[in-house]
Amino acid sequence: MKTILVIGNGMVGYKFCEKLVAKAGNDAFNVIVFGEEPRPAYDRVHLSEYFADQDAERLSMAPRSWYQEYNIQLITNERVTDVHRDSKTITTITDKEYTYDFLVLATGSSPFVPPIPGVEKKGVFVYRTIEDLDATMAYAEEIKARKANGKAAILGGGLLGLEAGKAILDMNLSASVVEFAPRLMPRQLDNDASKVLQGKLEDIGIEILLNKATKQVLGDEYITGMDFGNNDVLEVDMLLVSAGIRPRDELAKTCGLEVGTRGGVVVNNFMKTSDESIFAIGECALLNQMIYGLVAPGYDMAAVAVDQILGEVETAMPKHIDMSTKLKLSGIDVASFGDALNETKKSETIVYENKFQGIYKKINVSKDGKSLLGGILVGDASDYNMLHQIFLNGMAIPENPEDLILGARGGEEASFGSVLDLPDTAVVCSCEAVTKGGICCKVEEGVTTVKEMAAANKATTGCGGCKPMVTDLINETLKSQGITVKETVCEHFDYSRQELYDLIKLKQIKSYEDLLATYGKGKLGCEVCKPVAASLFASIYNDTANEHNVIQDSNDKFLANIQRNGTYSVVPRVAGGEITPTQLIQIGEIAKKYDLYTKITGGQRIDMFGAQLHELPLIWKELIDYGFESGHAYGKSLRTVKSCVGSTWCRYGMDESVSFAIEMENRYKGIRSPHKFKGGVSGCIRECAEARCKDFGVIAVEGGWNLYVCGNGGANPRHAELLAEKIDNETVLKYTDRFIMYYIKTAGPLVRTAAWLDKIEGGIAHVKDVVVNDSLGICEMLEKDMAKLIDSYKCEWKQAIENIDGQNNRFTHFINSEETDNNIEFVSLRDQKMPKLWA
Repeated sequence: MKTILVIGNGMVGYKFCEKLVAKAGNDAFNVIVFGEEPRPAYDRVHLSEYFADQDAERLSMAPRSWYQEYNIQLITNERVTDVHRDSKTITTITDKEYTYDFLVLATGSSPFVPPIPGVEKKGVFVYRTIEDLDATMAYAEEIKARKANGKAAILGGGLLGLEAGKAILDMNLSASVVEFAPRLMPRQLDNDASKVLQGKLEDIGIEILLNKATKQVLGDEYITGMDFGNNDVLEVDMLLVSAGIRPRDELAKTCGLEVGTRGGVVVNNFMKTSDESIFAIGECALLNQMIYGLVAPGYDMAAVAVDQILGEVETAMPKHIDMSTKLKLSGIDVASFGDALNETKKSETIVYENKFQGIYKKINVSKDGKSLLGGILVGDASDYNMLHQIFLNGMAIPENPEDLILGARGGEEASFGSVLDLPDTAVVCSCEAVTKGGICCKVEEGVTTVKEMAAANKATTGCGGCKPMVTDLINETLKSQGITVKETVCEHFDYSRQELYDLIKLKQIKSYEDLLATYGKGKLGCEVCKPVAASLFASIYNDTANEHNVIQDSNDKFLANIQRNGTYSVVPRVAGGEITPTQLIQIGEIAKKYDLYTKITGGQRIDMFGAQLHELPLIWKELIDYGFESGHAYGKSLRTVKSCVGSTWCRYGMDESVSFAIEMENRYKGIRSPHKFKGGVSGCIRECAEARCKDFGVIAVEGGWNLYVCGNGGANPRHAELLAEKIDNETVLKYTDRFIMYYIKTAGPLVRTAAWLDKIEGGIAHVKDVVVNDSLGICEMLEKDMAKLIDSYKCEWKQAIENIDGQNNRFTHFINSEETDNNIEFVSLRDQKMPKLWA
């Protein structure tokens, strides 16, 4: 049996293994994979998401068990030091030797750190691995412990640099992006697009410094600043270097393989190096004198290398590699495709710019007006997938090419036509090379959902940018077969969530059993429709989680978030983030009594972790005795309304943000909705409460408040959009009441407000028409429904402990015993307890 050694276990190295076993099976080769990092391959494309929850498992490409299942030996934490081509062996840093028949170099790239004097100082980090991010976050905590207003800079205004800027803000540090070029993302964006992106980044609090050449890093042992010369100094406490990448080609150099003048292992279109037995794929490979830093070309390289090893000698990389890309940078849509910068000078340019909304769209059209050659989208990239397909497949464009970015006017049909007009060969998912024909065929075989499609052919499982088009293809194919496409809740109900909402309200249905018997199928229902029904009863009648306990999901069932080690967290409400010294002491005493891990949350309250199930009612009772109530951190409901200190304390404050935040949080507390939602109130346009990344947020301006809606933080961040400006407190509450109730009434299950807005025909203009102008004539009803919810609020913790004797052992670990769970173990870290499995 021949042996394949794979050096490098990043995304492309893993994809090589996946494609090899898919084609050759488990036992065709002896495969050994070497990775320098301590864990199996993970998704670097979404690395920034690690800042949100530090969950490395969520980024994992595959667990160790996957490699074992396919008879692949995975060796992590082991660096290969030498390749001996004459003997076809390699040596690792621990002096172990392995023999190969085929060697695959998937060593990737390393961050480029410019040779700036002082760059080696403490507090300077790169942005490449999970360990890099862990070190960065730990140092940020050290900064915050030393000073109140810490500041970090990012060296580099490219893709990763801008992602890092948002991560710095999320660490509650000020962020400055330092770029040598005169514009951001100079390889993807033109000057005007860069200015729009810069404005949107500055709106969320990221300082942009262009045309800056760093002369030295200041400080003795620790970084204190960056010197740009001519007395131009930026004081910073931390620096993240994101100045580009360099291919990891050191093994190729030492063993005599051909490398490029500026680095990279030279390969031909078959991904073979100058040695027939050695392949190079991914960011270490120099193909066509280019290093391709996108995941899709890397996956294609892996597929070509697999085919070559299996003897499919005709398989080769295409002569032209598409470098189009769509990203969300700090919640801002950015996309470019084709000849985006008109470098060939073969096109005429059409530009649409909306400075009020921060939207820039440019397309480059052939001089005869018949072909789309490239384009740039900033602020709104919803048309990217179709524009990209038109470009890739040479499809005809409208007689008026501007329709591609402006839409058809004068009552005409939409300019794009149907996704079914794409040729079957059109590659829809470039990461996994899935074509339109491949998707449609799977639908004809019975696939009806995106989740099923991902399982069938891996479409959408890479960067995820193709998901809207895959969804459209599935739905349009079903419709072409005469199948009605309807977003039903599950197999037990032939209704959407909105339809069930109306039926429950109209027929005054009060229980899940009655709902299932009247409008559903089957006798038991499922774990999908039960929580949806519970949410609907709460949204319509303000029924608490206690009143429909048997159909709640795990968190609502126990009124607490279950943690990874089986314990629970307790989060009391701290409206607006305002808390008295006495309340702080009381929370501290309770946490100390029950030995709970405590942490300040991003929503300005205190989270207490490590409570066992039987302790929950005891902790709640003590909190309630001190005047606290449930913070609903476990529910699909209002979490927090974050505030700055406002005009009471801040010299920039234009209105009293804390009082208004407290009023709004107490108004909407406990209200259940399709998904969790959050608010923010900022006392001035400096936006310290981050109101524009919330589901609803208000900012004090000259003349009143500006109200924004449908912003989201988290894994898919999005800026909120302006609903009304310069309005008073009463009007803010009136419009917010209407907005929340309209969202509750019309959104699908587990759909956040930003995703809801994306699906609404007409977008923010429609929502504004409904909420502000009452275009549907339903605002009086929405206001009355909200008033009923506000008036019927009950604290779920208090309700639970008052009925503790009737809970049917709800808060015991074992049904037939009062014993506690003794299997949960903890360790100590920073003088607090942590789950032992963390260590």
